[in-house]
Amino acid sequence: MGTLGPMDEYAKEIGDLAAQIDAMIEEEADKKEIAELQMQLEILRALYRQATHLYEAGDRNEELRESLALRGYGDWTMDNVYAFVYETSVDMPVDGHHSFIGEIRDTDFGRLLAGSPAAG
Repeated sequence: MGTLGPMDEYAKEIGDLAAQIDAMIEEEADKKEIAELQMQLEILRALYRQATHLYEAGDRNEELRESLALRGYGDWTMDNVYAFVYETSVDMPVDGHHSFIGEIRDTDFGRLLAGSPAAG
């Protein structure tokens, strides 16, 4: 089974981006650039939440771990689970940023992972 260590890398990336945005707001930097980074931050947070949830579920569910490997993602590690969540999210049909965030938040990645072991 995986360890929770790699999750810190994702949390650090999210924290660093949030700090960068805060600094840009303080400096009254370009509002469009700030808005774009805020959208990126929302997406990263949604992906991280979903990957964390799926990772923890997989520690208790052998079927999820096997399905991840069968799909070609390898062992049950946070990096591999995050890759599955990310790649699945990118392939979702959406209309605009808010729909993309909503799709990530509303998707049951565990069901998707367990549903079809075919390589994607």
